[in-house]
Amino acid sequence: MPRGRATIDGVEAAFFDLDKTIVARSSPLALSRSFFKEGLITRSALLKSAYAQLMFQLMGADEGKMERMRREAAKLTEGWEVEKVKRVVTEVLEEVISPLIYAEALELIHDHRAAGRLVCIVSSSPEEIVEPMAKMLQADLWIASQPRVVKGRYTGELDFYAYGERKAEAMQALADVEGVDLQQSFAYSDSSTDLPMLEAVGSPVVVNPDKELRRIADARGWRTEAFRNPIPLRGRLPQLRPSEVAPAMALGLGFMAAGAVWLAWWRLRKACKPE
Repeated sequence: MPRGRATIDGVEAAFFDLDKTIVARSSPLALSRSFFKEGLITRSALLKSAYAQLMFQLMGADEGKMERMRREAAKLTEGWEVEKVKRVVTEVLEEVISPLIYAEALELIHDHRAAGRLVCIVSSSPEEIVEPMAKMLQADLWIASQPRVVKGRYTGELDFYAYGERKAEAMQALADVEGVDLQQSFAYSDSSTDLPMLEAVGSPVVVNPDKELRRIADARGWRTEAFRNPIPLRGRLPQLRPSEVAPAMALGLGFMAAGAVWLAWWRLRKACKPE
């Protein structure tokens, strides 16, 4: 595991949320069309997903909405076959998700790595979504929700939900293991639901913030960034050869497709919400 730059107390790290922080819009919505074509979701579910994404984009999602979406997602994904989901996502991941990556986010990731900091993706998305995304982004670490799988099918339940306070708790646990000095570290997010994540570090940065997070950031004097330029990932990371990208995307894709629609329902991440 790569090590970050040492401080008196530990190493430094930069923690990034996924949707609307690294990814320009919700990856689940983009992927949901492929799920519809494969018969994993109905036309009605696809339309509801699109509507939810639009509402999240306009109004954001509070904790109550997120919890309702999580419950709906559980009903939606229960019983899905891992192998079918894996095949669908493997076929469309690079084409659909890669063009949605913010150039500004990639530059920040590059800068933090150049400074010797560990880069960690932190998302409430299932780990089978976050892990391949993190590998594509050349992140060192990742924190994600952990879905439950029984006999090759998704149960619709979670063993760990990386949301709200749990994100901060997971960051602290990771810091204890990796020797990270959180007070010398950075965190980036767009959502007020990630306030615990931002408060866990010494240098919080808000990116394309919702109204509540912007208010908090202004009151506390936190740095605010506006990301506006999505660009294909391959164009920004030419050192990633196809032979290296394919395994990264394939690893952990069992729940990628399931999680994608899950997020469109569960995270209300543009409707509803990102790695």
